[in-house]
Amino acid sequence: MSTLIDRFGRRHTDLRVSLTDRCSLRCTYCMPEQGMQWIERGRHLTTPELLRLVRVAVDQGVRTIRLTGGEPLLRPDVVGIVRAIRAMPHSPEVALTTNGLRLTGLAAPLADAGLGRVNISLDTMDRQRFVRLTRRDRLVETLAGIAAAKAAGLNPVKVNSVLMRGVNDDEAPTLLLWALEQGVQLRFIEQMPLDAQHAWDASQMVTAAEIERSLADAGFELTPVADRGSSPAEIFSVNGGPQTVGVIGSMTRPFCGDCDRVRLTSDGQWMNCLFARTETDLRTPLRAGASDAELAALMRLDVAAKRRGHGTDDPGFTRPGRGMSAIGG
Repeated sequence: MSTLIDRFGRRHTDLRVSLTDRCSLRCTYCMPEQGMQWIERGRHLTTPELLRLVRVAVDQGVRTIRLTGGEPLLRPDVVGIVRAIRAMPHSPEVALTTNGLRLTGLAAPLADAGLGRVNISLDTMDRQRFVRLTRRDRLVETLAGIAAAKAAGLNPVKVNSVLMRGVNDDEAPTLLLWALEQGVQLRFIEQMPLDAQHAWDASQMVTAAEIERSLADAGFELTPVADRGSSPAEIFSVNGGPQTVGVIGSMTRPFCGDCDRVRLTSDGQWMNCLFARTETDLRTPLRAGASDAELAALMRLDVAAKRRGHGTDDPGFTRPGRGMSAIGG
């Protein structure tokens, strides 16, 4: 039972761990093409430091670890990190979110190390659009990575897609048809104000309702599936099932009331919400010799102060100081 409990009674059992803020793509909704301010190398957690903080969190009741970035597969010892987490007491589940570019060589070793699930980002099936969106001509590698994940048994393979108005908002039916043919689970995600360049514009966001309407207009029959629990995605069976599609309405349909997530950045900051405007520094006390009990107390104190919701619908909303790549997707 988790001891990471906030004042609203939510128990936190899912930890998102960023392995790096670096990325091999430059997606327009995440970071600028040039001039990105990276976290200084010396501020990143070493692997022993990272694993110690994860173990302390597991001792507090965390049962699922999702490795994120930036691009987590850029971390040279990512396979060893997965293996070490799986070997911890309670053997927490390990999942990973990636752009897929390095999965052709890493999917099988990661599966052998104990990785259970993978989410892969793919926003378009059109090569020219992929280049405009990511500023890299690597669609073929992304698709190969998805195939490698399937072959390695990292099922269900989930594919995350962000739609933007006037950019790729016409591709919802195309992406879903492809996903059904490939046997992967598609998840559409509303664009969030977490880009490093602070260029997010609500008018460019394609809403959950618009996505569902686009799919229905294309002839897909969507039927809501039972209660999603703490999952961020609303799940729909497609054309009677068994295959499904998910829609994550982070902005227009927030799921804060059921949130069970906490975050650890690659430079050792603990965050109780993706949109948190404050962070608890674990790296400094860790390096100063803090005990496991002292680190756990800092985690619990931060979670206890978690707000009821992320507040993006509040006129006074202030976005976090960091972008998504630095927080961990």
